[in-house]
Amino acid sequence: MSELNRDEQQPEAPPSAEAALRAGHSARARSAAARAAAVSRYIEQGEPGSAAADQEVAWKAAHAARVSAQAVAVLAESAPAPAADSRCARNASASAAQAALMGQAHDGAGEVADAAGRAALKASQAAAEAAKAGELGENTALNAAADEAEATAVASAVAAGWMRPGDEAPQVATGMRSTELMHMLHL
Repeated sequence: MSELNRDEQQPEAPPSAEAALRAGHSARARSAAARAAAVSRYIEQGEPGSAAADQEVAWKAAHAARVSAQAVAVLAESAPAPAADSRCARNASASAAQAALMGQAHDGAGEVADAAGRAALKASQAAAEAAKAGELGENTALNAAADEAEATAVASAVAAGWMRPGDEAPQVATGMRSTELMHMLHL
C-alpha cells in the first residue's frame, strides 16, 4: 500500500523539449487558423459589392481558411517533431496572410485594413523564419519573434473588425490527406 501512495505523490515529469516546442508551434498555428477562419466569415457576412469580385475574394478567403485549418490538423495527428511542427505553423500563418489579403480586398483601401494585412504578412514571414532550414523550429529567439508577430496580427485583425477576441480555429478531422494538400503543405 505504501508504494501506491509514493507513486501518487511523485511529481509529474517535466514536458520534453519537443513537447514544449510543439505547444508553442501548435498555439501559433491554431491562432493563425482562427484568424483565417474569422476573415473568411467576415467576408461572407459583409456587404456585397460586385458579384464576381466578391465571389472570388470569398472563395480565396475560404480556401485559405481551409488550408490553415488543415495545417493544424496535420500538426495534431503527427508525433512531436519541431521542424515539422514549425512548418505546419508556417503554413497556417501563410494561409492566414492570404485570407488577410482578401480581407483588404473586401474592405478596399483603408488604414486599419492595410495595417491588419501588413501585420498578417509579418506574422507569416516570422513563422517562415522560425521554420527555415538550419533552425528546424528550435530557435528560441525566432519562435518568440513569431509568437509576438502572431499576437500583433491577431490584435490588428480584431482592430479591423475581421475577428472577435477569443475566436477559435475551426476543427478539422484528422486522418488521410490528399496528395495535393500534403504537397502544398510541404509535408
